[in-house]
Amino acid sequence: MFRKIHLPGRFALLFSFIAWFLIVSQLLRLCFFIWQYDEVSWNIINLLRTLLTGLMFDIGAVTYICLPAILYYVLLPNRWIGLWADKALVWFFTSLTIFILVFTFFAELTFWDEFKTRFNFIAVDYLIYTHEVVANINQSYPLPLLVGGVTIITAAMLFLFYKRRAFSKTFTHRASLAQRAVLLAGGVMIALVYTAFVTNNSAEWSSNRYNSEISKNGVYAFFAAFRNNQMKYNEFYTSIDNNKAFTIVRSKLVGSESEFTGGGFSIHRTITDSLPSGEKKNVVFILVESLSGSFMKEFGNQEHITPFLDSLAQKSVFFENLYATGTRTVRGMEAVTLCIPPTPGQSIVKRPENANLYTVNSVFKARGYDSNFFYGGDGYFDNMNAYFGGNGFTIYDRGRGSVLSDKIKTTRNNIDDNEVTFENAWGICDEDIFNKMLKVADRQYKDKLPFFNFVMTTSNHRPYSYPEGKIDIPSGTSRQGAVKYTDYALRDLFQKAKTKPWYKNTVFVIIADHCASSAGKDEIDVANYHIPAFIVNLPESDNKKIAQQCSQIDLFPTLFSLMHWNYESDFFGKNVLGSNYEERSLMGTYRKLVLMKQEKVMVLSDQKKQAFYTWNKKDNSLKPLPMDRSFLDEAISWYQTADYLFTNKLLK
Repeated sequence: MFRKIHLPGRFALLFSFIAWFLIVSQLLRLCFFIWQYDEVSWNIINLLRTLLTGLMFDIGAVTYICLPAILYYVLLPNRWIGLWADKALVWFFTSLTIFILVFTFFAELTFWDEFKTRFNFIAVDYLIYTHEVVANINQSYPLPLLVGGVTIITAAMLFLFYKRRAFSKTFTHRASLAQRAVLLAGGVMIALVYTAFVTNNSAEWSSNRYNSEISKNGVYAFFAAFRNNQMKYNEFYTSIDNNKAFTIVRSKLVGSESEFTGGGFSIHRTITDSLPSGEKKNVVFILVESLSGSFMKEFGNQEHITPFLDSLAQKSVFFENLYATGTRTVRGMEAVTLCIPPTPGQSIVKRPENANLYTVNSVFKARGYDSNFFYGGDGYFDNMNAYFGGNGFTIYDRGRGSVLSDKIKTTRNNIDDNEVTFENAWGICDEDIFNKMLKVADRQYKDKLPFFNFVMTTSNHRPYSYPEGKIDIPSGTSRQGAVKYTDYALRDLFQKAKTKPWYKNTVFVIIADHCASSAGKDEIDVANYHIPAFIVNLPESDNKKIAQQCSQIDLFPTLFSLMHWNYESDFFGKNVLGSNYEERSLMGTYRKLVLMKQEKVMVLSDQKKQAFYTWNKKDNSLKPLPMDRSFLDEAISWYQTADYLFTNKLLK
């Protein structure tokens, strides 16, 4: 009986492939262990659990991968086994699958190098925007060599299977009905079990984030992220009564300068400055790609890669203790324009129903400003054009076309080739995008239009390439070079702007979108959310260094206060210089939501979990604390109310 259902034979190649996938997946896992040798837990129990958990996810991944092959082997009649069509199909799809998986294993290494994590929602986004990603890979890595290497490894694996007679057995053995039934039932049952009971979150068993990430399987994690990139707060996170949540948040937003004008589930209020409303100063807002605070000498860096920004910190309103809300550009955009905590899942910038929101541009538009969004790449990437166009900005980017969609009636202007001196995968260099903004600002001044110009830079991004001869670090060699070039481009912008007649009436605001890296062994790496921010060219008497702990969402409310503006607000951010400002910062990943107050850190996780820590700034470590219910309720309130207002279209 047992001999009749012995599976190899016709299925020899299938089982050889499964064994190959499991072995290579574990070798990759060990590679990540060695890569992060000083961060992972090498405790023998933790090591074994990491490998065994990983094996469990590898089995799930290879089962899904093999389901089409299982169906083919089960359904093909015995009389057709070994025919030329059978051989052609098996050889072709086996070769293609191995090639794709070998390429995927290499891609995991590069993804880990960039993000220190297995595939997640970022990888899903990158799959959508193939032009930018393929160009980035081509400019960052020797792509012909990579493809050649993948081809050689694929050929080697096929040759190994051939020498072990896996192909010959597959094409010469017949399969009994019992063997087919066992294979089909086993494959389907395993797939159903993983679909129903095994989530990617099951890998997150360790307090050491690296052990948890290494426990995952990249293919499995990718498709898990593909399915779950939007998360409803109440379904995934600990919640409290909405009345209580809004009461807590409103108590945090109350102030002598603000008056709530909406009741119940609303934070709408009127902000009134004690001084007469200020003049219409132009505002140039620059969101700098991946500008970690740790790059600046001001915060201890000794590489001298931000000389201009370090000098600017001494003659501006400089935020010393400000934290990004997230780890991606769209999170930074969301934070500075909506002044809202990071809701779980995708950024609002990428979600449906994100047009006609009450943003900082609503404040500018109410005062008659001409608002523009400048991006050196194609603003289709990450849905930027749809978001900014849908919220009142005129678009300047490297895309084509004048109207974004029938629903978004805004102008889209192309940055012409004759305006570009250097371009890489992500867009034109920072000097070029700044020069474009200067040209538009000249026109706005000529037309007597007060302007709000929002510029998103791209140069400080892999492949870290920029025009040669500008700085003393060769292009395309390091992140340090990209940072130093961005610093150079900002200096060049100010030198040119100072010659303009509109400069004396223009405020420049500079802030990072996020840090260059946000991964660490703890579930949230606090130090890697610390970013610099500057408000430049206000009256010299306003210049100061702000030591209060704050968030990206507080930047514009503070700017509006410094300009003595009265305005309507649906913002969660506050004026950091206000007498009743309470220090705190809000940050997160697409799944972790964090409230930090001084050194205390509350982390809300999906699966309705939470953890409370004290943060040691000296070594950037988190140590558990007993749960504080009032602190927990406040953390919940910030995120629950933000999610409620957007989901119920109350930010329109």
